[in-house]
Amino acid sequence: MPASREYDREILRLAVPALGALAAEPLYLLADTAIVGHIGTQQLAALALAASVLGAIVTLCNFLTYGTTAQVARLHGAGQDARAGEIAAQSLWLAIGIGAVMLALTTALAAPLMTLVGGHGHVADLAARYLRLSAFGIPFALIALAAQGYLRGVGDLRSPLVVVLAANAINIVLELVFVYAFGWGLDGSALGTVAAQAGMGATFAYLLLKAPATSRRPHAEQLKSLLRMGGHIVVRTGSLLLAFVIAGAVLARESAASLGAHQIAFQVFIFLALVLDAIAIAGQVLVGRMLGADDADGALAAARRMCVWSLVGGAVMAAGLLATTDVLPHAFSSDDAVVAQAHELWPLFALLQIPGALVFALDGILLGAGDTRYLAYAMAFSAFGVFVPIALLSLHFGWGVTGVWWGLNALMVARLATIGARFLGRRWLVTGASTAVEAI
Repeated sequence: MPASREYDREILRLAVPALGALAAEPLYLLADTAIVGHIGTQQLAALALAASVLGAIVTLCNFLTYGTTAQVARLHGAGQDARAGEIAAQSLWLAIGIGAVMLALTTALAAPLMTLVGGHGHVADLAARYLRLSAFGIPFALIALAAQGYLRGVGDLRSPLVVVLAANAINIVLELVFVYAFGWGLDGSALGTVAAQAGMGATFAYLLLKAPATSRRPHAEQLKSLLRMGGHIVVRTGSLLLAFVIAGAVLARESAASLGAHQIAFQVFIFLALVLDAIAIAGQVLVGRMLGADDADGALAAARRMCVWSLVGGAVMAAGLLATTDVLPHAFSSDDAVVAQAHELWPLFALLQIPGALVFALDGILLGAGDTRYLAYAMAFSAFGVFVPIALLSLHFGWGVTGVWWGLNALMVARLATIGARFLGRRWLVTGASTAVEAI
């Protein structure tokens, strides 16, 4: 019991600031939406289109965070802080390189990208212009991802929280000045964000370069290691994103009410996932650190404790969703048809929290162990082998929103079965400074 309490304190110490940093992003988007929403409906629609592309780019590049954390946590646990600092430098070079490529591609392809996501007419033109301006912030955003990965790996979750909150506060002030005081409209919103991201990126770059390191020059083998792990994480993240895109596409062909109800549940799911993701981040850090310190028993014990925490959190969320079935949907829509569809999917949404909670925990544990290749295969199988067939059957037979959400539950159960088997098999318990993905 004393050991369990020690793990609990460490999980709490890591998860709370992680939750704060994670929550800053949706709060920023909420403020950004409120500012642009008062300019006009077309500008708000343009923001939504551009933000969908920018959000996808940043999400797919989150391997800069997770891959860096996995390697740095092991090295930190092994007492090899200079090597961890070398990984910090390589992550910075990688972020700058990928950011430059994404900047060039996004500015060149802004117009066709906005058409691809459904924009047309004046709204598409506004969105393309916003995307071109906002693209200059992408390299800074990727530097922030890389730095958060390093800082998490060495157990410093307070610094990212402070930097992210400060950047978001500055962004809101700049947007208000640029949009209203200077009258720059939607351009002001984009430029305010880029300016705030530049300050955030510079601060995080300083923190990365401040890390102790024998060398900060680009290192081919270390870059390959980060890219290899990053490729696995891109497959994992991309498969999940595509599953949700397919869910929306299927329901868009059913009815506007079904799509609206799905959107309500999806947004609430993203919000609730912040808590579970914060626990998963704590798991990633602790497991990586303990495996690096050759403490396999400690890593397993801490992992089990995090599963308990996540499961309790998932049960509480499920009970809360069931208790608010007649409340939450009404808070997001006054359309009776949308609310009726939301009532149909709500029990399935609540049910999703139980396996989902364990999946979040196990995902963080295996990420901390560096077992990213297996996670990629498991996610691809769950998305394309389980969810997509159910979604297509739902479209064919007209099962509607309940069919799609049964599919999402099946996806989550498939992920739990695959990564749960990996966890129980203990092949991820590879100790030492090298990540498991290199050792297996």
